[in-house]
Amino acid sequence: MQIPIFTVDAFTNRPFSGNPAAVCLLENDLDEDLHQKIATEMNLSETAFIRKLKPGDDFTKSSCFGLRWFTPANEVPLCGHATLASAAVLFHVQKNTNSVLTFVTLSGELKARQVKDHIVLDLPLYTAYPQELKEGEELIKAAVGDMIVQDLRYSPDTKKLLVRLSDTYERSVLEELKVNAQRFLSAEKTGKVKGLILTVKGNSSGKGHDFYSRYFAPWYGVLEDPVTGSAHAVLSSYWSEQLGKKEMLAFQCSRRGGELKISVRNDGRVDIAGQTAVVLKGNLTF
Repeated sequence: MQIPIFTVDAFTNRPFSGNPAAVCLLENDLDEDLHQKIATEMNLSETAFIRKLKPGDDFTKSSCFGLRWFTPANEVPLCGHATLASAAVLFHVQKNTNSVLTFVTLSGELKARQVKDHIVLDLPLYTAYPQELKEGEELIKAAVGDMIVQDLRYSPDTKKLLVRLSDTYERSVLEELKVNAQRFLSAEKTGKVKGLILTVKGNSSGKGHDFYSRYFAPWYGVLEDPVTGSAHAVLSSYWSEQLGKKEMLAFQCSRRGGELKISVRNDGRVDIAGQTAVVLKGNLTF
């Protein structure tokens, strides 16, 4: 059996930065256990599977597809960068002729459209609610030690904990922070948290970034994710409220790094735009 497979760096315009995702094009249904085996083999934070929804569908002409995402350890309900990567494969490699693509996913219908040299994802917007610092004390200490925490929020929809560090910290402090995410597994006792976001306010007085972040998900087998669309579905809601802005520019400060253009809509959703670089094309053979 052969399956076309691609590696796409998402939220970047150059190879070997941003967040890599593998994308598989499924002409036919795949045995259920093979999804996870392939994702484990690829060993990237996400492997995406695009499938046709009905006979006669075509990767170059159809506008609606099924989409699933797997980490090396399990299936996840939402992945922004692998959705961006999937849209890039359809738009740029398959030369899909539609202006808007719809993906049917575990998080409902997600849309992707091309705007100049960016692909814009239409994602759900998730509210994060204030938390008492003592609730996540051990986990926060494992993440940032004795650094000053300015705000703590929790998103029940995504099980992500948002930790805002003091505005006295610069981007460089966040970038240079040594984080042992493996320790989070024993430090998190509630079972509520499946992802940890660290964020600091940016310097957006000029053309800089409005906010910076890093994201850790050892619960899903991903110690640190390079650039995370789903985390920004939470961050967009939080920083829009904090900054009083709908249009924002964000940067995720992982070693690879990536930039996201954010537009918070009035219908409870968010447009997150990024660029992509296709770095590998081939076939899985088994």
